[in-house]
Amino acid sequence: MPSRFLLAPLSVALSMVLASPAWAGSTGVTNADAAADALQHSPTDLDTVEVRGERDRGYNAQRTRTATKTDTPLRDVPQSITVVTEQLIRDQAMQGIGDVVRYVPGIGIAQGEGNRDAPIFRGNSSTADFFVDGVRDDLQYFRDLYNIERVEALKGANGMIFGRGGSGGVINRVTKQADWDEHREISAQVGSYGRSRSAVDIGRAINSNAAFRVTAMYEDSDSYRDGVSVERYGINPTASFRLGERTTATVGYEHFRDDRIADRGIPSFRGRPVDTDASTFFGNAALSPTWARVNAFNALVDHSFGEGVTLRNRTRWADQDKFYQNVYPGAVTADGTQVSISAYNNLTARKNLFNQTDLTFGLNTGAISHALLVGAELSRQETDNRRVTGYFTGVSPTTTSVLVPVSNPVTNQPVTFRASTSDADNSGIAKGAAIYVQDQVTFSPQWQAVVGVRFDRFDLDLRNNRNGTTLTSADDLISPRAGLIYKPAEPVSIYASYSRSFLPRAGEQLASLSLTNQALDPESFTNYEVGAKWDLRPDLSSTIAVYRLNRSNVVVSDPVDPSRSVLVDGQYSKGVELGLSGRLTEAWSVMGGYAYQEGELTETQSSTARKGATLAQLPRHSASLWNRYDFSPQWGVGLGAIYRSSVYTSTDNTVTLEGFTRLDGALFYKVSDQLQLQLNVENLGDKRYYASAHNNNNITPGSPRAYAIGVHLNF
Repeated sequence: MPSRFLLAPLSVALSMVLASPAWAGSTGVTNADAAADALQHSPTDLDTVEVRGERDRGYNAQRTRTATKTDTPLRDVPQSITVVTEQLIRDQAMQGIGDVVRYVPGIGIAQGEGNRDAPIFRGNSSTADFFVDGVRDDLQYFRDLYNIERVEALKGANGMIFGRGGSGGVINRVTKQADWDEHREISAQVGSYGRSRSAVDIGRAINSNAAFRVTAMYEDSDSYRDGVSVERYGINPTASFRLGERTTATVGYEHFRDDRIADRGIPSFRGRPVDTDASTFFGNAALSPTWARVNAFNALVDHSFGEGVTLRNRTRWADQDKFYQNVYPGAVTADGTQVSISAYNNLTARKNLFNQTDLTFGLNTGAISHALLVGAELSRQETDNRRVTGYFTGVSPTTTSVLVPVSNPVTNQPVTFRASTSDADNSGIAKGAAIYVQDQVTFSPQWQAVVGVRFDRFDLDLRNNRNGTTLTSADDLISPRAGLIYKPAEPVSIYASYSRSFLPRAGEQLASLSLTNQALDPESFTNYEVGAKWDLRPDLSSTIAVYRLNRSNVVVSDPVDPSRSVLVDGQYSKGVELGLSGRLTEAWSVMGGYAYQEGELTETQSSTARKGATLAQLPRHSASLWNRYDFSPQWGVGLGAIYRSSVYTSTDNTVTLEGFTRLDGALFYKVSDQLQLQLNVENLGDKRYYASAHNNNNITPGSPRAYAIGVHLNF
């Protein structure tokens, strides 16, 4: 299917920079005063506040705009947040979300059926809780990091900031923008299994009022998995403008394309992954293509009215298409000699339009200062989705699965794809309107609070194109958030927080509406959390969080009358998360964390999801630690360890993936200020392990030892 190019809307936007020690200079300056002072600076200073205020130091990040929609120190946000910086992305040669979450405590990654990112936030799986520069990006595909400055993982229920979804957490990608700095870098990478990738980042000021930046990437790589490959490219030009002393604007466009083979992994046998080589493909790789096309336009306008009052408007329009087809494994026969192979394909087209407007201002009520946010979001999403079953016509016109030997699990049977009576074919229009308000309160240098609430109206019309019927739903969602912060010293904060979010019956991908659920209340997620954050020094931070996350309003069949559906409490997860990021010494940088997690179903939901079952792919223990040590200005080494205890592949708790420890390494050599070389080695010990799963019979083996050589040239 040809890719669609977007022409797109414009946006207007503005931001208020709230005070913190970084702006105020002492704890005696209120948030409102510091915000007003910052916004009365010259346009250059305004640019410094907006563009450079979030710039990270090595592996350490100090501030965020995403978590509160205001520029706030991370220690002043009562929530567990992990930031993966551009430096860490480069040092580990990260390419996608699966690479990022390895070093984020409390978040895992599922297989995603070989065609999409599928993180697991505190035991809650998601395919849609993704944002780019704070705006929803919910099509199912594999996201690349070529144009990314940092990745933020915000854990817990996030409804007040992000609206529907955000159940156990969200992942926000912050993109590289034109910023009046000089950017001239070319990078290239080659490695094991045909890995080949190149990227460019070029930008500069045109004059004092205009700047541009272009990031681009191309990759053509094979895999340790037989027959699996990926070819993708992206280009993202941006331009920034100073429209007078008080107004700045940034516009950008991205075209991204990803073509690959959908890899559903290997099946299980007798409660474990089937015994086979990590390279073995089950099904037919040649008949398992998947592709995604993204064309997106973004616009942001910031305006300062003075006296600490600012207005920000952001628009994002995205035209996204995604196709995947897979010939994939099912269950192994009882004697362990044969495996079932099935096939289908799915085409999704989605157009998203989001507009956010935020007004921020500061005021004092006696000795108490307030940094206030009032905002609104409007959205429209059009989705067409069509699924088609594969028939193995070499056997018979109606055969939908075949058996092949486990010892040679590739089928060459011809497959014809045509719609069955149960295959989905629907078109939906989702409309959203939201208003929200937030107050960041400073009672004293020691005590702060963050309180907010969001109201969403979410309407969906979903048409079944096979029978011509249309289902509708309308949800009014109220998402509160409250947190109290105590700071015994300026670099230390201790907090307690509460938040809620909701998921409408349409589901994450806006296609799950049915006659039995359209009138039911949405699922709800409630997060309780206490924690502490300590900036041991300006470039070294540590965190701890203890949480409980409850999921309720889950739909199950009425045990008395199976023709009816009822709502029950669904599941809970609880745990402890530790994090450390930054420099231990001038030469030694670290990034890592540990998570202890428990989670189970609190009610029986089906015959394979019974009360008391452990949540799927939720390890009791997980940990990671990456170290970089620079022996000299020229030479440095990296060493990382990733640990995960055993997990169940699904809630029936019948198949287990054993725990593992994996070691990674790197070597860095700075030839000159312009030229840097690096060598990355994944799985130094060539450990055999299983990285992720989609269900009991779609399990992804981890990569054997793999090398990558990278070159970075600044000119």
